[in-house]
Amino acid sequence: MAMPFPAIDPVAFAIGPLVVRWYALAYLAGFVLGWRYCLRLARQSGQRPSAEDFDDFLTWAVIGTILGGRLGYVLFYNLPYYAENPLDALQVWHGGMSFHGGMAGVLLAITLFCWRRGLSAFVFGDLIAACAPIGLFFGRIANFINGELYGRPATDVAWAMVFPRDPLQTPRHPSQLYEAALEGAVLFLLLAVAVRSPAVRRRPGLVSGLFFVGYGLARITVEFFREPDPQLGFLFAGATMGQLLSLPMLLIGGWLMLRGQRAAAQTA
Repeated sequence: MAMPFPAIDPVAFAIGPLVVRWYALAYLAGFVLGWRYCLRLARQSGQRPSAEDFDDFLTWAVIGTILGGRLGYVLFYNLPYYAENPLDALQVWHGGMSFHGGMAGVLLAITLFCWRRGLSAFVFGDLIAACAPIGLFFGRIANFINGELYGRPATDVAWAMVFPRDPLQTPRHPSQLYEAALEGAVLFLLLAVAVRSPAVRRRPGLVSGLFFVGYGLARITVEFFREPDPQLGFLFAGATMGQLLSLPMLLIGGWLMLRGQRAAAQTA
């Protein structure tokens, strides 16, 4: 028994030779809505970073996400192939992006941007972290529409699906939807409550720490239901690459929250 996979065309619309896919629209929605959300948070605080700072950072965020995401996929998920076919690494339209690589790219962009502007990277990063789940939500929905990154075989859940790309054509967990719910909706609500708290905002880095820990826990959990990448399979102690890359996020997140708490205590 399995639910039918919804027949959604990965192509949203086409105008002549121009083909626009839902995956591209998901990135666009993530950037635009995340940018607007940061503007709203900045205007509510009335302090720097200002709305104008986030206007200027949008281009940095796009470049950091795309370059970091692609480089992360090449290094973490398919290095032997791209070592033999280096030019293929430039063909981003064929797919292959890594969240952890994109996150590293954005962190580098935040560090450089704040250094040039004389801003606190921790304060700035807290607002960026609060909006990040928006892009994660739409990205995972796009993965589901594409029928990619599907889950492990499932015979004990009523919502299992047979994905068109699955060579085994067996019912599987719709793990993309699990990720959209946990990494996207739930994490967004958690951070939305935190970032609106004056007590939390007085602790720079705390919201960022919550994001790191929240995402790390969500990703590690969902990976137990997600099929590992075929070129990698299971790695150390049966863990997947996604789980191994998420473990350092728990440590970084814990350090950020502890730092924010100490900073508030020193200024009290």
